[in-house]
Amino acid sequence: MSRHILLTFNPGSSTIKLGLFDATPEAVKRIGKGVIDLRHKPLVLNIVEGRSTAEIPLKAHVTEDLHEVIEETLDWLAHHFEVSELTAVGHRVVHGGDTFSGPVRITPEVEKAIAGFVPLAPLHQPHSVRLINAIARLRPSLPQVASFDTAFHRTQPDLVRRFALPRHLFDAGIKRYGFHGLSYKYIASALGRVAPDVAGGRIVAAHLGSGASLCALKDGQSADTSMGFSTIDGIPMATRCGALDPGVLLHLQTQAGMPLSAVEDLVYHRSGLLGLSGISADSRDLLASEAPEAREAIAIFAFRIAREMAALATSIGGLDALVFTAGIGEHQPRVRAEACAHLHWLGVKLDDAANGANAARISAPDSRVGVFVIPTDEEQVIADEAFGVLHMGDVYA
Repeated sequence: MSRHILLTFNPGSSTIKLGLFDATPEAVKRIGKGVIDLRHKPLVLNIVEGRSTAEIPLKAHVTEDLHEVIEETLDWLAHHFEVSELTAVGHRVVHGGDTFSGPVRITPEVEKAIAGFVPLAPLHQPHSVRLINAIARLRPSLPQVASFDTAFHRTQPDLVRRFALPRHLFDAGIKRYGFHGLSYKYIASALGRVAPDVAGGRIVAAHLGSGASLCALKDGQSADTSMGFSTIDGIPMATRCGALDPGVLLHLQTQAGMPLSAVEDLVYHRSGLLGLSGISADSRDLLASEAPEAREAIAIFAFRIAREMAALATSIGGLDALVFTAGIGEHQPRVRAEACAHLHWLGVKLDDAANGANAARISAPDSRVGVFVIPTDEEQVIADEAFGVLHMGDVYA
């Protein structure tokens, strides 16, 4: 009897994360995960299946459409998991604008709409479009579902979403959208298991990876977030600048004579931790460095996280808990400690031993605010949403 395998794609700016899930008529359960780093030559498919890991060399070359890479990956997965073909594919799509308020099955019309948002998320959206096109060409009968990072934030009121710009620009789509929604959706659900006493309360979650943002949650819904119109807003990131006085951009173009393409490259690729330190975009390198520029970069990063946490608490009328997640948030105690040190006035106190061990609850017993470390799982959300959309059509029957 063949297995029903649901595959998820979670594309980054230079990597493709894969999730592999057993699908039954009742639910989907993870059986493996993988990643392809498109910068690596030759390409390697890194697979984790239970406690086993494997590095699968790929013969394919990275092309604009990614067809060769995806075809070889699908062939290996089909052989390894003894399936003649996959049952369905779920995609993380960074931007859905106001067009999509939840997951949808991908049709030619949906695909066209997704492609239309490429200018709003130029680092990530093109990869989603390529992956969707590749699957459609290689497996035209395979159902595909899109899960949108922006959809989780659709619960935010216009009070939060509007810029102080002429009203017709809001109607034209110039507004705060928010991102990392799949991660925050998972955190909102996981809190019910990890900390049911605060899960329905006033939460600020920090998704800290190479891309980073924060989200204010109330009753498990998004009330506000640090990222706005684009993925360069909010706190500093690995190479992205975060919130910036627009006067700086005007000055760079009109007074310094910097062309638009150079400004775009600056704010997306040469700023953030890389720009602050002049050493590395990787916080691990900076934490290991004794250079004063490295220490200052981490200090600014932590300060901006704390300042955003305090600001977001205003949006939800107080603060019951903080949550750290994603690569930095889950694994770097010093960043958490430095950020929380700025919030002592709010009653935030850490248990140093628990924080150093990356424990689930890292707040001290007398802390007025609970502080948690919860690993995120965007692929599980993608799989669950794909299952929910396709199960109604009896795809797994």
